Order: sequence, then C-alpha cells, then structure tokens
Amino acid sequence: MCTLPLLKTICRECYSEPETVYYTLRRAGMDLVTVSDHDSIDAAESLARYEDFFVSEEVTCRMPSGNELHVAVYDLSEQQHVQIQRRRNDLPRLVAYLNEERLFYGVNHAFSALTGRRALQDFHWMDGAFPGVEVRNGHVPERGNLLAERLAESSGSATLGGSDAHTLLSLGSVCTRVPGARDKAEFLEGLRRGRGQVLGRSGNFWRLTCDVLEISAALMEEKPLARLLAPLVLAVPMVTLLNYVMEDVFARRWGSRWERWQGLEKRPSSRGIRTVAGEAGA
Repeated sequence: MCTLPLLKTICRECYSEPETVYYTLRRAGMDLVTVSDHDSIDAAESLARYEDFFVSEEVTCRMPSGNELHVAVYDLSEQQHVQIQRRRNDLPRLVAYLNEERLFYGVNHAFSALTGRRALQDFHWMDGAFPGVEVRNGHVPERGNLLAERLAESSGSATLGGSDAHTLLSLGSVCTRVPGARDKAEFLEGLRRGRGQVLGRSGNFWRLTCDVLEISAALMEEKPLARLLAPLVLAVPMVTLLNYVMEDVFARRWGSRWERWQGLEKRPSSRGIRTVAGEAGA
C-alpha cells in the first residue's frame, strides 16, 4: 500500500500484475528478471517457476540512529525472507544475518529523501556495511545518483542499478548488466566481484508524473468511488515538481556534508558509468 498519509488506506503503490511485469521485461531484452517489493516476496514467489527469474526484496530497515534505510537483498528463499523481516528493525543484526547466509545485498537510493531524515552516522554504515550500492535509480534525480556513485567508489562497493518502477511505463528504465554472465549464478557472482555495468538514465519530472497519473487511473478503475478524487489529479504535476525539487535539495544538503566528512569535496570522481546504446541488460 501507498505510504503517504490519507492515501495509504485506499491506494496501492503498484497495480501491475507480476506476469505482466515479467513478460514486459523479457520483451525489453532482459536475460534475467527479479522483483524487489517492499518487505514482501508475494509477487516474486508467483514467478519463481521461471528459470530466468530470482526472488529479491527491498527491506525497510532501521539504522542505529533510528532512521530508515532501504536495503535490496537478492536471490533469497522464503525462510530467509522470514528471518530478514524479524531483524529489519536492527541494522547490525540484519547485516550479520545476510553475511552469515552469504546473500548479496546493497543500499538503495542513499541520497534520496524517500526514507526520510538522515544523520552523518548513517553514512558511516552506508560507507562500510554494504557490498553493493545502487548508483542509478530510475526515479531519483541525477544529483542523488551521482553522489551514490561516489559513495560506491569511496567504499569499494559493487555498483547496482534499478528502475524502481511502480508502473509498466518505467519497467527496465535502468538495469544492471554483467558481461559474459550466462545464468543467474554467474550474474550474481559477477555482481559480487564488482563487474556489474549500470545502464539507463536517472529519474526526471516527466517520468515520475506519468507514473503517478497511471497509478491514479488504476486506483479509480479498481475503486470507482475514488473517482470523486479525480479533480485532484490536476494537481499531480505540481506535486511531482515539488517532490523533484525537494529530492535535489536533500541530495545537495547531505551530499555536501558527506563529502566534507570524507574529504572528497574537491576530488573529482574517477569512475564513469555511462549508458551503452544497444546493450541488453541482465
């Protein structure tokens, strides 16, 4: 369900059927497909019968500061999902369990306001506790993604990319490719070894606006009474523009603090991750 006040009791964050998601991504050229819902593997489990699919999850966890963080965990079982949910309110316990189970995981949208406030000590964890860092998110503005790229470079973490798609329109807008990987095992091992290449573009105002409008239309189709809220749809572009500006301000603020803390404010990034036209992602 949507996490926004007022809407969280009536609106879902996504109305796409798992099978449709899978076939849309396969047609887009993906060799492997995964779904990482918030604290759930229900949709992923319905696709587990496909050999080119693996179950993942975006875990909402609590850091020692009390702040929230989204952690992507890849190729897990139902039992591991249960154990992860039991530990998600204690980041040190969660990280210890993931390492014990040899699960590959990474921090998502580190410089985004999506999970609320930040503290400098949060970046101490992001800088050393995660083998992977999402350096390109399909709905995060460019500044936040570039800062995440610097975080990955500073910590020596593997680079990951994800579309963060909540509608079919955004599926596959960002993906991760491992050159030479022939199956899931080789793909995940390539990620562990830092051989992942991130393809796609950062988020923008138009993509976010279109997604919100599509979700609004799906809500009204599912619940006809919600059509009484139709006039509010006219305000969607204004709301998404405000969100885009706030995301950029948040990234600028915490990015500058993190760079000063790390002594990186005058040092250019040496890593260049660029989209390669015509390459199929995995």
